[in-house]
Amino acid sequence: MLETVRTRARPYFEDAPPAHDWHHVERVEALAETLLERHPEPVDERVLTLAVLLHDIGREREDRGEIDDHATWGAREAGVILEAADASTETIERVTHCIRAHRYSNAIEPETPEAKVLSDADNLDALGAVGLARLFAHGTAIGSPIHDPATALEDDETTAGQTQYNHLHRKILDLPERMYTDAGRELADRRAAYVREFVSQFDAEVAGER
Repeated sequence: MLETVRTRARPYFEDAPPAHDWHHVERVEALAETLLERHPEPVDERVLTLAVLLHDIGREREDRGEIDDHATWGAREAGVILEAADASTETIERVTHCIRAHRYSNAIEPETPEAKVLSDADNLDALGAVGLARLFAHGTAIGSPIHDPATALEDDETTAGQTQYNHLHRKILDLPERMYTDAGRELADRRAAYVREFVSQFDAEVAGER
């Protein structure tokens, strides 16, 4: 079933921009495996892998403005894919919960070990060196400025931030607080430290100090 679903999922990413392409899925899969190795609670690896493969199948549609919430749409679409792959009702329910709960801005708490690991793995890919690359790739794709001194962070009242720099502070550096597993928190702290070093260098360069 896993390879069938992998084959069905990949076409959803054919036109995806770099921040949410198939490589993102592969990195989340690798991170999920790392978290599994360090997770004391039993996790259904098949459910987790299915959720990883399908968690962002709606992302490109959302970015194009065709849907409002890629997690909600993706969970429904994943149900169709899994049913066609002869997955059990229980498997479908567990996978679709993972997908609905993985999104940062959704008010849906992960209730299962698989959902918690997926959420942590997905958020970890938004931190560190890869996370910074994804941040600027996505910001450029949506036409967001990298940095604007006229849009000071303290005066920016938007949730996501009006610039990529502000988004870094508003969302990315908050991710360690949203980790559900001990292993996820450990990796998030390391990656966040790298991001803070980058911010320090960035601030100094903007000020002409370095």
